[in-house]
Amino acid sequence: MLDHTQSVSPAPTLTVGRQLDTLIIGGGAAGITVAAMLRSKVKGSIAIVDPADTHAYQPGWTLVGAGVFSLEQTVKPEASLIPNGVEWIKKAASAFHPEQNIVELADGTTLGYRYLIVCPGLQLDWGKIEGLKETIGKNGVCSNYRGDLAAYTWECIQSFQGGKMIFTQPPMPIKCPGAPQKIAYLAADHLRRTGKRGAADIAFCTALPSLFGVAPFVPSLKAAMKRHNIEVNLRTTLKSIDGPAKKATFIVTNADDSTTEVVRDFDMIHVTPPQSAPDFLKGSPISNAAGFVDVDQHTMQHVKYRNIFSLGDAASSPNSKTVAALRMQAPVVVKNLVAAMNSNTGTASYDGYGSCPLTTDYGKIVLAEFTYGGKVTPSFPLDPRVPRYSSWLLKTKFLPFLYWSVMLKGIDLDIGHKEKQFADAA
Repeated sequence: MLDHTQSVSPAPTLTVGRQLDTLIIGGGAAGITVAAMLRSKVKGSIAIVDPADTHAYQPGWTLVGAGVFSLEQTVKPEASLIPNGVEWIKKAASAFHPEQNIVELADGTTLGYRYLIVCPGLQLDWGKIEGLKETIGKNGVCSNYRGDLAAYTWECIQSFQGGKMIFTQPPMPIKCPGAPQKIAYLAADHLRRTGKRGAADIAFCTALPSLFGVAPFVPSLKAAMKRHNIEVNLRTTLKSIDGPAKKATFIVTNADDSTTEVVRDFDMIHVTPPQSAPDFLKGSPISNAAGFVDVDQHTMQHVKYRNIFSLGDAASSPNSKTVAALRMQAPVVVKNLVAAMNSNTGTASYDGYGSCPLTTDYGKIVLAEFTYGGKVTPSFPLDPRVPRYSSWLLKTKFLPFLYWSVMLKGIDLDIGHKEKQFADAA
């Protein structure tokens, strides 16, 4: 095993302000879950670095935007979730110095560590769409990708009297790749239920070449788009937006890979912002070329620095970036970290599991579960491609409970998933 304490320090050498046994960067779903699991399994100090006052159940924000949940149902004080025995350092990380086992904080102080877990999540790059920052939250421009904006989505849907609705999806990576189209289905369904669907022209514009990255689920989603009479525009990326003029400019990639600029009018537009690794990770010694923590996709251990692990949205593992994924990653990280602490090689392996409950109507969900390679791996015996009310109950009742009362408490609950093949898959 690599003795990371013997590495050569670069110049200039930093002075360590404090020394910790296990340091966790990020107090979101990944950080809290892995801290709660670790506290009963390892000795020594454990600390979480995160400046946020509140903690959000982000998978619930689509339902906030659809009027099913209130924002208050998805948010709790961060302090109430820090596990007993874990220190909360309410600051932001700014730089990594893995050769010295040091993390630098935004206020200039430093923390030393024996083991490091990096899980700060994704960064929302609102500024990459020209004009978006100036108009988001008004002029009919909304987004469920920020909690304080999700309620405005519902306001826009409720007050819509007719005209053009647009829903956008940027290039990958993004959190929950199914979320941009879920709200399109729910908006169309709400208008149908309130007798206003005939007055709406709805379009879904995605930068991706397909509705979903796991092929067996695509026919179900195409059927949902057709049933809701939503126009689908693939390889169509939002470039800029003029809120007061209610115009959105898209770059369309044609079949020959040439591009065309198209301007669309809108009365309401739901924007999913481009996303990336946090700026303080990009270009750091622990990141790959794309800015994500460079880990083995199965062990979640850094490929170079063996005392560093990562999970959740900031990890380089090529899984769908969902809460379900990190729920399965956390036990792997903990087991392999404990093995490393005991000078052993960790054998726990993550198979790429992710889950995306694709809400196609109020009361119906296609429960997409899959692993690396696009293998469909349902946890239940029913055909997961069929929209079901039981999956709606899972999404609205059980999964929030699983998040707050099981996962964030450090309880490892694996329902189990198994590969299933479909002869009629597209």
